Formats: sequence, C-alpha cells, structure tokens
Amino acid sequence: MLARTLDAAGRFTRRDAFRLILFACGLVVLLTAILGADLVSPSLQPEVALASGQVAPSTVRAPRAATFVSEILTEEGRDEAARAVEPQYDYTEAGAARISEAQVAAFRRLTQRVNDAFGYDDPAARRSAIETAFPDLSSDSRFTLLTLDAIRWGTIRDEAAAILAARERTEIRDTEVVEERTSLSMRFPVAWTAAEKQLATELVSPFIVPTSSFSESLTEAARTDARQAVAPVEVSYARDQVVVEGGATVTPLALEAVSALGLDERGIDLYRAAGWLVLAALLVLVLLAWIWRFRRELWHRDNALLLISLLLIVAVLAIKASAGRSILPYFVPLAAVGIVLAILLGAGPAMAVQAAISVVAGAVNGSSLELTTYFLLGGIAGIIAIRRGDRLQVFVQAGLAVAVANVAVIAVFSLLGERDLTGTAQLFAAGLASAAGSAIAAAGAFAVLGDIFGIPTVFQLQELSSPTRPLLRRLLTEAPGTYHHSLMVGNLAERAAEAIGADPILARVAAYYHDVGKLANPAAFIENQAGAGNLHDDLDPETSARILRAHVADGIDLAYKAKLPKALIAFIPQHHGTAKMSYFLEKARDEAADAYGGRGTAAGAAAAAAVGEAAFRHQGPKPQTREAAVLMLADSVEASVRSLATHDEPAIRAMVGRIVAERLEDGQFDECDLTLRDVERVREAFVSQLLGAYHQRIAYPQNKVVELEARRGAGSGLGA
Repeated sequence: MLARTLDAAGRFTRRDAFRLILFACGLVVLLTAILGADLVSPSLQPEVALASGQVAPSTVRAPRAATFVSEILTEEGRDEAARAVEPQYDYTEAGAARISEAQVAAFRRLTQRVNDAFGYDDPAARRSAIETAFPDLSSDSRFTLLTLDAIRWGTIRDEAAAILAARERTEIRDTEVVEERTSLSMRFPVAWTAAEKQLATELVSPFIVPTSSFSESLTEAARTDARQAVAPVEVSYARDQVVVEGGATVTPLALEAVSALGLDERGIDLYRAAGWLVLAALLVLVLLAWIWRFRRELWHRDNALLLISLLLIVAVLAIKASAGRSILPYFVPLAAVGIVLAILLGAGPAMAVQAAISVVAGAVNGSSLELTTYFLLGGIAGIIAIRRGDRLQVFVQAGLAVAVANVAVIAVFSLLGERDLTGTAQLFAAGLASAAGSAIAAAGAFAVLGDIFGIPTVFQLQELSSPTRPLLRRLLTEAPGTYHHSLMVGNLAERAAEAIGADPILARVAAYYHDVGKLANPAAFIENQAGAGNLHDDLDPETSARILRAHVADGIDLAYKAKLPKALIAFIPQHHGTAKMSYFLEKARDEAADAYGGRGTAAGAAAAAAVGEAAFRHQGPKPQTREAAVLMLADSVEASVRSLATHDEPAIRAMVGRIVAERLEDGQFDECDLTLRDVERVREAFVSQLLGAYHQRIAYPQNKVVELEARRGAGSGLGA
C-alpha cells in the first residue's frame, strides 16, 4: 500500500497540469496587476537602427546582464536533430502477429497437398501429386520430398511452420526480405541433412514476406519528436559586453541579441513589472506546488483553491493600498488570513499562505525585513493559538497571541534600529490594533466563507449532527437499523480520526449521513429486516449487487436535496470506494459453478472464474482524504464485528485486522494520505472502542441470581 501511495503521490497527471495552469495563470496575472498598478515608466531606451547584413555604425553593448533563448541557434539545433533521425518503419507486434498467422495458414494449406500425396500407395501417383502441388521445387528438393516417409515429412513440415511463424512475428523490413530468405537455411536444426534444409528453405521462402515498410508519417513524427527534444539554446550577455562591434557586419545572431535586449525598440522599461511578475509567479508556483505535494486532498478541491486565491488577492490588495506609508502597513490585519485558513483548511495551508503574503508585504514596502517578520510571526502565532473556531474564546486567544508576536517583533527591530520612543509606541498601538482586527475579522468571516465555499465549519457540523435533522429523523423512523449502525460507525470514525490527527467531528458527522441512501429501500439491508425474511434470498446475485450499489447514488441524491455540504456528500461514494461485494460475488460464482457440477469439477471451476468482478464492485471513487478512509474502515468493521458470534478481544482483533488487510490489498487507500502508521493507529482505536462497546458482563450462576432476588425481596418486606 505504501509503494502504491508513494507512486500515486509522485505522478503529475495531465489534469494536475491543467489545474496548475488555470490557477497559476489567473493568480499570477491578478497579483502582477495589483502589484504593478502604480508602475511609472522609467527613461526611454535609445533607438538603435540595425539591419542584418549591414555595417553597424557604432558599437552596441548590453545595458545589463541578461540571458535569452536564441531562436536561431535553437532552430539550427532542431534541424540538425531532425536530419539525424533514421527512417522509420511501420512495424507493430499486432500487425506482425496477423501476418504470421496468415502466412502460416497459407503454408499449412499448401503442405496439406503433400499430406494428401502421402496417402497414395502408388509412387507414380504420389510423384504426380507432389509435382502438381510444387511445380517450382528444384529437382533435388522434389527428390528429397519423394524419399521422405510420412513421419519425417511431418517433422520437417511442423518445424518449418514454427520457424516461419517465429520469423514473421519479428520485424522484417521490405528491404530485408531477400536477405532473410537467403539466411533461412541456417535457422533449421543442425541435425537435419543439407537436402532437408534445402527442401524446407524452398518450401518456406515464398512465405517470408515483409512485416514492416518505410513510413513517411512515422519518420516525420520521429523528426518532430527529435526537434521537440532539443532544449532551447540560451545565450547570455554580461553587462557592457559587446553585442555588435562598430564597423562590423550585423549578423542575424547579433540582430537577435539586440532585439532580445530591447535595444531596437522605443518604449517603457518594464523591468519593475517583470520583477513583480517573477515574484508573483514564484510565490504562486511554490504555494501551489506545496499544496500538490503535501495537501493533495486540497489540490483536488476547487473550493479550497478558490478560497486560498481569494484570501491571497484580498491580502495583497490591502498590502498595496497601505504601501509607502510609515505606520499604516502595521495596522493591516493580515493575521486574519492565517487564522481563517487554519480553521477551514488546516494549519499547513494557513502557514504557507501566511508566508507568501508576508514576503509580498516586505517587498512592496521597500524590501522591509521588519514587515516581513512582523506579518509572518504574527500570523503564525495566530495559527498556533486558534483551534476549531467553535467558541469566541479561541478567537480572543488567537488575537492575544498575534498581539504578543507583533509587539515583540516591533520591539526587536526598534532595539536594533534608531527608532525613537514615540515611533515605537505608535507602532505598538498599530500592532495591537492589527491583532484585534485580525481576531474580529476572522471570527466574522470564517463561517461566512465556509458557507460560500462549501467548507463545513464546526458550528455547521454540530448542527448537522443533531438527531432532529430531517434526514437523521427519517433514518431513525424508516431505517432504525441503519440509524443505529451509523451511530456506531460515527463513534468508531471519531475515535480513529482523533488517533491519527484527522478531523474527528467531520468523520463522525460524515458517518451519520454515509448510508442515507438506504432510505430508498430500507428492507433491502439486513440491519433493517428485524428478523424478517431476507429478500436477497430470492434474488440473483447481480440484482442484489445492483440494489446495494444503488444506495450510494440514492444517498447522493438525498444529500443534495437536503442541501448537505458538498464536503459531506463526497463521503457517500467514497465510504465504499471501489470495494468488492464479496458475498454476492462468491454467491454468483457458486451458482455458475453449480450449473456445471460444482467448483470441484474443471467445468464448474472455469464457470466460477468466468464471473467477473466488475458487476460486484462499487463505482467509487476511492477515499480521497484520511477521514474518508477512516469512515470506510469503520463502516466495514462495525458491520463485520456485529456479526461475530463472540465479542472477546481475540475475535474482535482478528476481524478488525482482516478487514483492514483486505482494504489495503484491494488498493482502496491509494488516493489518500493514509500511512502505514496511521493504519496501525486506526486498528488499535477500533479494537479499543469495540471492546468498550461489547464489554462482557459478569455471568452469575443461576443459584446466585435466586439468592440475590430473595435478599432483595426480604429487604423490601422489612422496609415495608
């Protein structure tokens, strides 16, 4: 499982590239526009009139160090790579296999005539039949063929057919057919006589045909690939390096360098804009790469990326609006960004975004290390202090932590610099105001943003966990067995999520709703049958599997109608992933085998093996988050342990271990960040929780029960 997970984590798919381009381009353009909004044009560059083939009127030097891609040198390199490509042929294994089968079949049809000739007792008739079948055979080969007996002929025929089949399955270019036919005799067994080899060669040679021909399209494609494989050629110039020597002929390469350095244009110097562009691109790409590498569950959630983008843009706007003032930047409540993200998406993404906006704050304000440190440490302090955002008190604590960090940073740089007491006191006030503003803004914004972007907050999850919610009330009244099962799964999932550092509230609430689709047909599930007949006993396995699979789609429909958050709805298909419905699969295989005498017979075993798994697997997707993986395990474990005849620790531990092992072997956790250490902690959490739920009571002997009842009755009489 770990190898598959690492492999999946290391793959950057086409879809990932599309998301990277979409979000990166949008963010980079917006951030560059914001940061460069007040860009003032510097002095104009002098125009240099140069043309290829003419003499340069004066020496042209590079105004700055620069590196650019030379299209001329790159194109020359690509042309050279294309010329070096060898001709390509259209050989394919599948095509060669078809040719081989056709040629061997034709060879068999022809040699069948010899087989028929061996049926003649009359030598003259046999000779006539062979001459008619093989008019082109040499006299020596015809004589050899006539002297063979049927057994020896069969050996030569079969070996020749095998060699023909083997050669035709390999690449034989149309320019190599003659050479292949000439060297054919060397492929026959050394034990054969020269006459037998000659006979076999003459028989097989006409059937040696090319399996590949020169392909203009493949050759052109290979040339295109070779051109594309050539890396762009970069040319570097140092400051004041000569680009064109005065009095020398201007070459295309020199003219390209002049153009790349912007010496042939009259316009605005966009170096500052380029600097903002590079900074924005660097920050955005690093941020997105961090999310892709370490928070894959967020990478695939558009709402999470949109939330991060929105907060990043708002923060940069606030930074830009306050830039250039002496004290105003210190009032900006940027720590609110980290606090909100920590509540909604976790501490990791919050710290990454806080670091990005802190760098921007320092760069915009004259490369100020103080402001970078101020916003970075203040934001981190707020992230550390905040928890789940379920009480006003935690926001007060976060604000106090930000205030302490802000004041400490200002004090440090005031001691290191030349700031007077008045300036320091003003900055202290600004730092405290920024901390208070961050706490207030985070408290007021996180619930609204969570609702807008479909990210469940603690308050929303607590509300959804109430038994008075319509879907949960329906479960209780229409499918009580499923309701009880969901509660048990919720307890297991919450305990396991706490053990691995996942979100326990989200796991528990998701467990309450994961089986709401069973409301569409409660009697189809055993926990709701209350001892009545099982309808699946009268259904074929395929129909039963469709009914069980349908509860996932039904649950999604019901969840959307109930307007559950999308983050909760995502758990409904993921809690089964693509797992097998093993009971019905084995039932189908048993029925298929019974039709042919049972699995003990070869026909029965083959019939059972022919029953595919596709019709007995859920449609997925596999769990995408650790919470979804925990829910999958909790759902399977609860149902399996409940069916045990005994609930002692060995039985429970064995059942939990088997369920976990099955899901691991089936690759159900390949797309989430569940590690082997997490799996072990989940297993122990399940065992502990189940032992508490199924604890054994003391079994008193019957005579002891009678004695206790008698004492209770006597005590009641005395009391009366």
